[in-house]
Amino acid sequence: MPSPQPFIIAVDMGGTQLRAALADAQGAILKRCAVPTRAEEGAEAVIQRMVDAISAVAADGGSEIRVGVGAPGPIDHRSGTILQPPHLPGWDAVPLRSILESRLDLPVRVGNDANLAALGEQRFGAGKGIDNLIYITVSTGIGGGIINDGKLVLGERGLAAEAGHIVIERDGPLCSCGQRGCLEALASGTAIARMAREATASGRETSMVAFAAGKEITAEIVTGAAREGDEVALEIMAEASRALAAGIVTLVHVFNPRRIIIGGGVSNAWDLLVKPAQERLPDLVMARAFVEGLDIVPAALGDDAGLMGAIALWL
Repeated sequence: MPSPQPFIIAVDMGGTQLRAALADAQGAILKRCAVPTRAEEGAEAVIQRMVDAISAVAADGGSEIRVGVGAPGPIDHRSGTILQPPHLPGWDAVPLRSILESRLDLPVRVGNDANLAALGEQRFGAGKGIDNLIYITVSTGIGGGIINDGKLVLGERGLAAEAGHIVIERDGPLCSCGQRGCLEALASGTAIARMAREATASGRETSMVAFAAGKEITAEIVTGAAREGDEVALEIMAEASRALAAGIVTLVHVFNPRRIIIGGGVSNAWDLLVKPAQERLPDLVMARAFVEGLDIVPAALGDDAGLMGAIALWL
């Protein structure tokens, strides 16, 4: 008799929600579970919630179960160890894979959540059938993943493809990583909101204050004001778009992709952020051959990109 096909449990812990899903061997999701991540409570509390979520969806699986986890980087992919991620305070060299294998008695693979989102889009989404692509997520931060000749680019320790930390301005604003002038510090949702606060603090007239209605100005508010023709908001979005174009052209020169896929919440401002960046590329590349045949498209999987990539770790 042929051996039964395994079920796969995917976990995405990259946001405020820790999500788990049970999938079959073809990647079809059969059951879901989501709980608050509460990263501020520390590694042990988050790992226990992860174990509980995995156990909840595992109840509907068969005897053959494998686990794939997408976590914020940097991650040593060989050991499954999380190495001081900026967005997970207190996670310093946490051997997540070995901890989960010990507690669950199941085989586990761990990957960078942005890398896995790239893998998910390549296997199941906007990059299906494309062997050379770059995935960029533009949200609170900026992450990325690169597929070259059909395989994830991981580097020596699995730390490759940190697209958000390409340095655009050597003496630019402080980034969450502690360096200055990174793409994340210039084009992310956090960066857009920061530029808006700086503009209002300097006394510039803008409808963003009214849009905020006494609350903190967010990237969504800047986008809304820009679409209403607010001059300051339009300048901020144009500045973020110029930085995004600079980051993209660097990646294009290094990897020569066929397709660039852009996801994340801020990518909803496609007309203000991504489209102008795309239009600048022909004037930024060293030779037009780099943009001939290159397309830039929105991600297709939405919030499921990381989950689908975690499933693909076992397929």
